[in-house]
Amino acid sequence: MNKVAALVLAAGKGTRMKSRLPKVLHKVGGKAMVERVLDTVNAVGVDRSVVIVGFGGEEVRAYLGDRCEYVTQAEQKGTGHAVREAKPVLGDFDGTIVLMCGDTPLVTEDTIKALLNEHTTTGAAATVLTAHMENPTGYGRIIRDEEGKVLRIVEQKDGTPDELAVQEINTGMYAFDSQKLWPCLAQLSDDNAQGELYITDVVGILVNAGERVSAYMTMDEDESLGVNSRVQLAEAERILRNRKLRELMDAGVTIIDPATTYVAPEVVVGSDTILHPGTILEGNTVIGKECEIGPHTRFTNVTVGDNNVIHFTYAHDCEIKNGTDIGPYVHLRPNTVIGDKVHIGNFVEVKNSIVGEGTKFPHLSYIGDSDVGGGVNIGCGTITVNYDGKIKHRTRIDDGAFVGCNTNLVAPVHVGSYSYIGAGSTITKDVPDKALAVGRARQMIKENWVTDDTFKKK
Repeated sequence: MNKVAALVLAAGKGTRMKSRLPKVLHKVGGKAMVERVLDTVNAVGVDRSVVIVGFGGEEVRAYLGDRCEYVTQAEQKGTGHAVREAKPVLGDFDGTIVLMCGDTPLVTEDTIKALLNEHTTTGAAATVLTAHMENPTGYGRIIRDEEGKVLRIVEQKDGTPDELAVQEINTGMYAFDSQKLWPCLAQLSDDNAQGELYITDVVGILVNAGERVSAYMTMDEDESLGVNSRVQLAEAERILRNRKLRELMDAGVTIIDPATTYVAPEVVVGSDTILHPGTILEGNTVIGKECEIGPHTRFTNVTVGDNNVIHFTYAHDCEIKNGTDIGPYVHLRPNTVIGDKVHIGNFVEVKNSIVGEGTKFPHLSYIGDSDVGGGVNIGCGTITVNYDGKIKHRTRIDDGAFVGCNTNLVAPVHVGSYSYIGAGSTITKDVPDKALAVGRARQMIKENWVTDDTFKKK
């Protein structure tokens, strides 16, 4: 295959979004739309990726970083004008330019590969990605001759009644022979209903010049959805989510209620895992086999092993190993690693901590910046006091330690292996192995402190 460059249109404001944010930075499935398009073309294996920015261009550049090259379209005068602005960057590129829209996050890698294959096989100067749509209102129509050859593309505002009756629509995605594209762009005219330079007019120019224009029709019209409003954004989100849920169910994952389960496209879930209603799996989350997740559990960038039961839990940027029992109402924060067979009960928060095998945090505890060994029991109400106002210190609790209820461990502090801490203690000094530590204030009793006068005052 010839070299391929991707050119992504991302300059529009998207006025119907009614947003300060550039349209292409609105997220679908947890990623900005333009990022999803870039991911797709990069998965195809393009040699170069160029994004045309305009409204909010600095924000788009900041979001995408060095993943691509950039062209600025200072004035938005149509799609043809946008592509023409890329000539200083791609004018010397010899190969195929695949033109993408930054607001079409549903197009797939397989479809772009098929488009490029059609383009190469037919030796066309241009190949249009099309779709059949029952209600094509708003889309450009593909006009063919009696033999089925592509003649031109007619925009909605410029079409005749017969042309607008056509149900084969232009998705706005194309493959162009780079050397034949640039001369056509110089011939574009803004003599149309919108007073803009249309990239669609390149098709007619090529046909009139005797060049071949091909078309590849995707069988999934959803791929053509361009997001121009919040309603369409929600629709794209629904379609992407349903694709992923179907993929997971086909691979052996049980999803109790797909209507209330949200899984990002990049998430991996092992077979025989059950996802209960209200489960949200985001980012680069990986769930192992034979887990039971949810209800009402949210994971963002979490790695989970096998045979875990986790419900009513929020976890992000952390790891949970195998055979754990977690929830309800648990918060696992970044840089936490929960070892095998750990039990974490209700109302527990763990942050930046390593927890060893078989340890138990039954309820109502905060464990932060800690290294906790295996077989440790943390009593109800235990707090690691990790912050002195300037620095966060670590707490170390060795294997087999038993920490009584309502204990404060004032870091930095080390609790030795198989040691015991009495309930209600505040521990400020290291506890040796197998020792008993009690750090309570002395109890005082004043008998007959309450008198009849005490009640009269109330």
